[in-house]
Amino acid sequence: MAEKKDESTAPAPAGASALTFTIGAAGWYVVMAAAALVVGVTLEPDQPAFFAALACVLVLALAPIGILGVYRTIARSGGGSVESKIDRMVGSIDTMCREQGLSEGAKRVLHRREERKLLRRAIEQDIQAEDWDAAMVLVKELAERFGYRADAEEFRARVERVRAQNLDRKVIDALTRLDEMIRNRQWAEAYAEAARIHRLYPESHRVDGLRDRVDEARKRYRQDLERRFLLAAQRDEVDQAMVMLKELDQYLTPAEGEQFQEVARGVISKSRENLGVRFKLMVQDHQWQDAIFVGEQIIGEFPNTRMAQEVRDLLPVLRERVASAAATR
Repeated sequence: MAEKKDESTAPAPAGASALTFTIGAAGWYVVMAAAALVVGVTLEPDQPAFFAALACVLVLALAPIGILGVYRTIARSGGGSVESKIDRMVGSIDTMCREQGLSEGAKRVLHRREERKLLRRAIEQDIQAEDWDAAMVLVKELAERFGYRADAEEFRARVERVRAQNLDRKVIDALTRLDEMIRNRQWAEAYAEAARIHRLYPESHRVDGLRDRVDEARKRYRQDLERRFLLAAQRDEVDQAMVMLKELDQYLTPAEGEQFQEVARGVISKSRENLGVRFKLMVQDHQWQDAIFVGEQIIGEFPNTRMAQEVRDLLPVLRERVASAAATR
């Protein structure tokens, strides 16, 4: 096990590589010693020998440590001998220096493949984020600046296809909400939603005539309400006819309501009479609480009639009787 552990550590450079490495490191330390000597002599010109000796001692003392540290740092980085690493470093520096003198256009030519990959990746990200405008700007860049027109056309078709699919899905969802409002007879909300959908998705063919769609649905419901009201009145179903008459009043203009006036008067008269009869029977049967409920209904629906005034006079008495009956229980 111990032998394997020793083998796993990076071996020292051998032969010419070791010699080259050592000479290079020593050369750096010679430069450092010369610099120290120059600085010392400049500061103390009377004692040059002392600073020369001091510089040599420092270099000789620190050289082994520096050489070993630099060597281990390079050797542990992996991937080939120290000499090959130095060659690669020199090559990279040489390339960088040569590129410094190139124009931006020349640099773009040298790195066009990398930039193409970056552009394609950025367009993919914009498509995923549904940022269609940004994606199309990059597509134009890909075609006009780098000349990859085939790639640009492919991306342009994809962006337009995905955008259309996304738009269609959103429009369908919005129309589903609109239909729900129509079914619930929320006409004001439906008109507002139709206008909102048209503003958001004007390019979709599905939003054409949305207001007419709401108008038609409202008209059909009104016609159905009119028919049911007339049938209820004909069958003498006064309570149902009154409920429908109150709802129908929201849909009809004064001119449109004239054709229902006669029927409405008959229904209202019968409803008032029926309520009056029910109120009297409940009072006679001492059903005080139910009588109060019907009396309030008479006052609410026919406030200006003589019957309503009579009920108002009786209600305080009825409430006292309800309170007395509750106290005796």
